[in-house]
Amino acid sequence: MSATTETPKPPRALPPLMSLSDAAAERLRALYAKGEQGKLLRIGVKTKGCSGMAYDLAFVEAPGPGDEVVTDKGVTILVDRKATLYLIGTVMDYEVKPMSAGFVFVNPNEKGRCGCGESFHV
Repeated sequence: MSATTETPKPPRALPPLMSLSDAAAERLRALYAKGEQGKLLRIGVKTKGCSGMAYDLAFVEAPGPGDEVVTDKGVTILVDRKATLYLIGTVMDYEVKPMSAGFVFVNPNEKGRCGCGESFHV
């Protein structure tokens, strides 16, 4: 019998937990510089809506023990650790439309959204 030794494969790179579009980074910089100075945006997921889950955004004074710190394009956000499995690989964008403006999420984990677009399921 001959023993063959295989070189172990290197672990594959994990996708970033979250990333920011240029528009989202620019908007957050503006918010952090003005009304939300000294605070950080925390992103989570909560039970809500027709499809079961919705993104939950809140400004907080400091990271909590259950927060993952994400820095992209020089901007820091927090992600609630309980939401990480739902958000891996998500891109946060900022859209301005004729009648509204706000943060939107391009989430590769979403399997569907409700008709109004407020909630999603994985």
